[in-house]
This record gives sequence, C-alpha cells and structure tokens, in this order.
Amino acid sequence: MRMLFLLFALWPLLALATPDFGPVDMGPFYSTLPAVNPNSKLGELVKSEKIATTLPGVVAWKIAYVSSDILGHKTMATGILAAPQGPAPRGGRPIMAWAHGTTGTAQTCGPSQVLQPAQPLNQYFLMNGTSWTDFGLPAMEPFLKAGYVIVATDYQGLGGGGKHQYTVAVTQAQDVINSMRAAALLPEAGAGTKAVVYGWSQGGGATIAAAGLSAYLDAKGSARDGIQIVGFVAMAPYDVAVTLPADIHTEADATKYLLALSDQFGANVFNFTHYAQNVWGMVAAFPQLKLEDILTPEGTKAVSDLMERKCMHAAADTFHYNYGDNYRGMLRSDIKNALVWVESHKKGSVNPVKPLAPVIIYWGNKDTTVPPIMGQLYYEQMCKLGGNVTRIELPGEQNHFSTPASAEPLYVSWVADRFAGKPAPNGCATAASAGHYRERA
Repeated sequence: MRMLFLLFALWPLLALATPDFGPVDMGPFYSTLPAVNPNSKLGELVKSEKIATTLPGVVAWKIAYVSSDILGHKTMATGILAAPQGPAPRGGRPIMAWAHGTTGTAQTCGPSQVLQPAQPLNQYFLMNGTSWTDFGLPAMEPFLKAGYVIVATDYQGLGGGGKHQYTVAVTQAQDVINSMRAAALLPEAGAGTKAVVYGWSQGGGATIAAAGLSAYLDAKGSARDGIQIVGFVAMAPYDVAVTLPADIHTEADATKYLLALSDQFGANVFNFTHYAQNVWGMVAAFPQLKLEDILTPEGTKAVSDLMERKCMHAAADTFHYNYGDNYRGMLRSDIKNALVWVESHKKGSVNPVKPLAPVIIYWGNKDTTVPPIMGQLYYEQMCKLGGNVTRIELPGEQNHFSTPASAEPLYVSWVADRFAGKPAPNGCATAASAGHYRERA
C-alpha cells in the first residue's frame, strides 16, 4: 500500500520526465530529450549530436535547445547546425539563422528528422527532390564557404514535444532567436554574435516577426546574451495582422471576417489543410480558443486527429481521400468566439514596430499561396514607422515554391554586405522618392 501511495504521489513528476510527443514515434535523439526545466535559460543548449553532411570541409550537428512560446512558456525546440571545419576567426563566425516553410504540425514534421538533413535546400515538389517534405539549408555552400555558421530550427512542437503553434509568428520568431543563442554555445561551431535571419513562407513570417522583437532579443539573462542581428531576408512572408480590417470592433464584424477567411482557404483541399493547421496551432497557443469555435464536431475530430499524426502533404491527401470535395463541410457557418480569435491572430502576428535591422523581401508575381499583398502592406506599415525595408519582385514568373531558388543569387551578396558592416540601401526612402512602394530586381 505504501509503495502504491508513493507511485501515485510521484506520478506528476514521472510524467514530466520525457517530452509529450503525442501519438507518433520518435527517433532516439528526440525520444530521449529531457522535459523542459522551467528555470532553464532561453537558448540553453540541451543536447547535440554530430551528423553527416553532403559538403566537404563542413561539420554538422542535430541540436535541442530551450525556447519559449508567445505566452512565455518554456519549450524544447530541435534543429540542425552546420559550420566550416577548423578553428574560427577571432570574434567567431557570423550566424545565418534559417526559418523553414510549412512542413506540418505533428512531432515528426521537423526537417532535422529526414536522412542527412544537413544539405542544400531540398524541395519535395521539384524533380530533383528526394523526400516527402522540404528540408535543408538554402545557400548552404556559399554561406559556409564564406565562413558562416548556419543554424536551422525545427520550431517548437516539431520534434521537441508539445503542440506546434503553426503560423503563430511570434512563437516561431522566438524559436529562431533562441536557435542563434544555442548555436553560439557549441564550442566546435565557433559561432560569434553577429547574425542574419532568413526564412521562407511560414519562416518568412517568422523572419519579419523576429525583426519586431528587439526587447526579446536584448533581454538579459539568456544562455547567450549579446546576439546582434544585422539583417533579415524574408521570402514570400505572411503577416496576418497587417491584413486585418481596422473596423473589426464587434462579434458580428469578427464573424464576417473569419467567414471570409474560411471561404478563402476553402478554395481547394491544399489550402484548406493549411487553414486547418492554422486553427489547430492557434488553439495550441491560446487556451481561450477551441477547435469547435471554427469547426463542426466532425471537423473538430478530424483536424485534431490528423494534425497530431500527419505532416502537411499527407494530411492534405488524407482530407482529399476521405472527404473529396466535401471537406468544406467541416467548417462552421456559425463561428463562435470570433472577436477573441481575431484578437489572438493579431497578438500572434508581426508586431507593428520599427524593425530592429534592415529587412529585404523577395516575392513572386505568381504566388497564390501567400498573397503578395501581405508583404506589400507590411512594407508600407514599416516604412511609415521609420524602418528600412526593401521589397524586390523576382524576375520572370515566380510562384510561391520557386521563390527560394530564384532569390538565392540575390540575397547572398546582400547578406555579405551586412556582415561586412556596409549600410543597407534604404528601400523605404527609394520608394518614397519615386512615389511608389515597389521595387523590381
């Protein structure tokens, strides 16, 4: 009886001994991670493991580190880190922090989990793609040859336990900032404190969100204070808050907006899956929100089951197989708690403050996944706040998925100039003098 009593008494502590991965199996690196210590410091490097790379003269690791979400809860995030072999120069190597695009919401959707993740960006839909998901490091070869360190977060919930807060840009931005702190703590990598953030799609949103988190970046008492971000490269970024109508004041206003949003993302099953992930991620981030506010009972069960088990493209196929063209029936026409949803979207999005360093945005004129108007409105908002933002339309007809490869030759030199201490051309001033808000490559 005494032993049984002790077991029940200790059960809450035993339950915290390993991360909660939900109904999926994880590999040994992930399944043996400790629970997050609430007293741990942001950016604390919890675990590292050397992994193979596809480039000679490069060394790479899987890493796990401490981050936090939008409400300040400590989280565990995973990712990879790559660096040139050999001793680092005095002052350390510059850091490139990569923020990846949508992969999904299940624990098994972290890019670090594929075979040999430390290689150049590998996109699943291209003819030379080798996986079911996007993974890898854009501009890996030129950046490492230039002597930079590259760190790539998986984001919280994609390998380190907990539920992924998909499209809660502030949470993903904090994961990016803490990945740089963790990178600077691995002695073999030789990372310094000067950094640039670059990201695409979901990661583009995280990138411009990070540009508005100067207080979080500069807060003292992290595992590695003093990280200095000198630039942000955002490819096809999203910004929910900047597109919100200014006249949403009532429940009726908010309901009308959310119904229009549901209609927009209900155009095809691929976009619907993105929206389902967004709803699931918002509920993970904000306890006052519920799936049943937006979804029917059947939709609530389907989305809850799928988002914990499957990554983006498998989830979309599952919706299509099981529902065909009837997937829209999972969306409620009588949305509940609408005003709180709108306010939560605003809170989780990009802060309307002057960016802490120059921002450059690359976009394609055929992008139908993240509407380019988001980047346009962000640009105008930040220019009015006194920011230095440049927006470049990529040459030719570029869609959402061709953006990373098309932008790479352009941003590599932009990054080199930032690390060299050269002042960034002021895109806002250029556009203002020309009387417009768009520049072309």
